[in-house]
Amino acid sequence: MSAEKYSSYDVLNAFFDDGSFNETDAYLKSEGGEAEAVTGFGTVDGVSVYAFAQNVDVCGGAMSKAQAKKITKLYNAALKTGAPVVGFYHSVGGRLEQKYELLSAYGDILRKSAKLSGVVPQISVVLGDCVGTSALIAASADYIIMEKGANLSVDTTAQNASAEENLKNGVASFVCEGYTSCVDKAKELLGYFPANNLEPAPAFETVPAYENPDKLPKFFADENSLLCVGGGYGEPVCTAFGRVNGYPVGIIVTKGGTISADSAKKMSKHVRFCDAFSLPVITIVDAEQFESFSDASKLVSVYAEATAPKIAIISGTAVGAVYITLAGATSGADLVYALPEAVVSPIAPKAAAFILDDSIADAPVADQEQLAKDFVKTNLSAVKAAEDGYVDDIVEAQELRDKLTAALDMLSSKRVSTLPKKHTTKL
Repeated sequence: MSAEKYSSYDVLNAFFDDGSFNETDAYLKSEGGEAEAVTGFGTVDGVSVYAFAQNVDVCGGAMSKAQAKKITKLYNAALKTGAPVVGFYHSVGGRLEQKYELLSAYGDILRKSAKLSGVVPQISVVLGDCVGTSALIAASADYIIMEKGANLSVDTTAQNASAEENLKNGVASFVCEGYTSCVDKAKELLGYFPANNLEPAPAFETVPAYENPDKLPKFFADENSLLCVGGGYGEPVCTAFGRVNGYPVGIIVTKGGTISADSAKKMSKHVRFCDAFSLPVITIVDAEQFESFSDASKLVSVYAEATAPKIAIISGTAVGAVYITLAGATSGADLVYALPEAVVSPIAPKAAAFILDDSIADAPVADQEQLAKDFVKTNLSAVKAAEDGYVDDIVEAQELRDKLTAALDMLSSKRVSTLPKKHTTKL
């Protein structure tokens, strides 16, 4: 943990717009007159937000009945008004002398957080120790930002509680140096989200695309708008937020080869969040297979169930289950674009060439490789897929921005009715 000293008021004043912070329940304190946390509301870049911050300088920021009551009241207010909630965690644990009442207090917060999930965005910022049940509360948020040197774990003796380990295993989304950097990251992240699941995402001024793009998605994203989430977890797949001509979008980039189990989990989480808040999902498809059948089947369910606008861009090879899941009918993609060099195949392209063209196996071994490539280029190309109705358009990378801008404008009014049900059974 950094040696830098700061209070909960320092954190909240740095987080909210100047002069906008309004404290709530300032007189609600534990026995002895301690206030282990500060709660309140204000604006962040002009948008209303609720927040709370534990104060490690007061009883170690320990969770108590009073603190829990303040936080649950904050959650109730967020539910009524439809404003995001950001929690800043730094605590030594809980006030154990309160025994069963403390357990009930923890349960109240967890239940409220679960009720808010998918209704308003929730962000946890871990600035120090956050262990035991408090870690469960922090982890119930949509995204976790950790200060370098902080710890997050249900097990107080865990060796993998560090910020770096939590980033590596997919629990944390960001690790930042210093509390002000953590605060800035939370503010940046909020800029991509609508306030709640009934409002549109904030619109931004039109910004040009990257001047010197080297690869997707820079060809179509507004300059300096890309925010990758998840660190090194689930690589080489990248999940990110960005903007296209001012439209906030969720972006998923597959980068060839096999989509690992962790990658599939990472993708599922991103799609579920974007769908909850009707953020369009742009999936860049270049992969041949899934590593995990179980996680692939969950990803199928997530894409099929999502009703947010979905656009697929086949940038490389889309094979079999990967095409079906991310770009085919199962994905429910509203539009499927392909770059001119893309390949769409039911199985690995080379294997398809040998199976579908008997003459290749009969040719001299030295010629088979080139014959297979020629077959793929002629019969499994993006043009062929478009002719057969499996791709909507063939687009050069430099043209994607204009195509996506028009598509996002059209899809902004997308409405889909679904069958009534409590929830999906696939997790």
